[in-house]
Amino acid sequence: MREFELNLSVEELEKRTNKDYLITKKMLKCDAPEYLSLEEGDKQALKHLVKAAYILEKINMQIDCHHNLEFKEYLEKEISRGNRQAELTKILFDAQKGMNAIDTMSNKINLAKGIVELPGKGVYPEDLSKEEFHSILTKMINEGKINEVKKILTQRSVVERANDELVGIDYIDKFREDFSKMADEIDKASETSTNQDFSEYLKLQAKALRTADPMLDAYADKKWATLQDTPLEFTITRENYEDEMTGTIVENKELSALLDKHGIKPIPKDFLGGRVGIVNKKGTEALMAIKKYLPTLAQNMPYSDEYEQNINPNQDTKQTMVDVDLVAVTGDVGAYRGGITLAENLPNDDKLSLTIGGGRRNVYHRQIRFISDMKKLQERLDEILDKEQHKYYLDEADHWFTIGHENAHSLGPKKACETLGKYRNIIEENKADMGSLAFVDLLTELGMYTQEQRKQIIVTTIADNFLKSKPTLSQAHRVRTVMQNKYFSDRGAYDIIDGKIHVNIDKVVPIAKEMLSEIIRIQIEGDFDKAEKYVLDNFIWTDNMELIAQKLQKVSKSLNGRTESELAEKLLND
Repeated sequence: MREFELNLSVEELEKRTNKDYLITKKMLKCDAPEYLSLEEGDKQALKHLVKAAYILEKINMQIDCHHNLEFKEYLEKEISRGNRQAELTKILFDAQKGMNAIDTMSNKINLAKGIVELPGKGVYPEDLSKEEFHSILTKMINEGKINEVKKILTQRSVVERANDELVGIDYIDKFREDFSKMADEIDKASETSTNQDFSEYLKLQAKALRTADPMLDAYADKKWATLQDTPLEFTITRENYEDEMTGTIVENKELSALLDKHGIKPIPKDFLGGRVGIVNKKGTEALMAIKKYLPTLAQNMPYSDEYEQNINPNQDTKQTMVDVDLVAVTGDVGAYRGGITLAENLPNDDKLSLTIGGGRRNVYHRQIRFISDMKKLQERLDEILDKEQHKYYLDEADHWFTIGHENAHSLGPKKACETLGKYRNIIEENKADMGSLAFVDLLTELGMYTQEQRKQIIVTTIADNFLKSKPTLSQAHRVRTVMQNKYFSDRGAYDIIDGKIHVNIDKVVPIAKEMLSEIIRIQIEGDFDKAEKYVLDNFIWTDNMELIAQKLQKVSKSLNGRTESELAEKLLND
């Protein structure tokens, strides 16, 4: 077994694992009424799905970092010897689901000395530089090895060295044994599930884990995106925010031209997460209220006549939505790295299912959005928000904004915008935020929101947009908030008066519409240089942002976070 040198001191680890510094999001407990009220067949299915999700976590750890599994084994050995430093390190390792992450202050956290996060994570060779990567691809294309290059640049392959070349190995082939075990558990769940549609989806998903065929994934995704009235939720999330190596290709004009000539799209690698939960019917009914308005929103998107989008005003809206009580979030979707996701709109635009008539599905995470400490929330408002506007701050309004954000992912250009490289995800997340804000007035006119709710969404969104620290450019979800704060400040959407945010409510939506139009134009044109200029022009950490950040740091000491999954752990051991 490899030996590691632990990077964080016992003193630092004790601080980071203290309850004041470590946020805990609690998933469903063993006595949760949502679980107890399930039919026996669904309880059995849930047990198998939890087991499948944790197998997936093991797979994702390997594509996240080459050393995650051996480091985990090392920590467990050291803990058995009574090593306190290893015991505390393991708490953070389990929380961030890997050796390397970023905390809520945007500091890089490396749990072992000498092992840092790489642009290619665990999906590219550790010693592969950007320059060598580009050089090898260019050489292989010039030698006519087009199919080999396609396998390297698909979103579902691990890339390894093969003499002086590279080879792409499909995830299913690379991790065949574990994917097969997953498929077995999912098949067992399909046999006891009480819902025919859900069982059919599970069978398709299990089949896709046994054979390296992207079309099998597409069939499973297509079925999953139709699920609306099921007792259980099971998702394999596949998102490519973590891969920073593939996106560098668009910066190499010669290589990009060669790829374009041969019809090869360099799509960033997927990282894999597992979500297991119980569908909350009441919460889901509330979500569905917006569905009838989606075609109208699609028609009102900027430049809507210049592109195709997922929501077609002339057809049935292929968009399902569920609110879910979470049993477990594993792998990529459950990793607490600076934050954890509130909801997801999948499949993403690069997925094959959308080309065969599939739709998209929004899943909202109830346990993650719940605020456990209202006293802390009030302290935060007292520090940063004009007292006269406290009446408009509502934590539920953040959920309404998130609903708008997730639906906005289905609006705008349908193409995946790979040509925007490392700025693609920043631009897309910015679009989703601005899409949510830009339509608040229209949805109020249509009767979705009251005038009071309109003000609550606007004030809550602006107040929540301020961060505790300046993010790095690799944090797409946080970079876009800085961009928005700068953009809104320059145009008078808010003022900082006596150290507090005062939202100029009636200015926010028109400014959001303006920013949305600029973002959509960038996505339509697909010009990397324009995307880069737009991001860098707006990604400016101002004195006012630092002022509010200092206040936020005073109220909240949190540096890291984790999930606690009591029911899932019990089911794992059954």
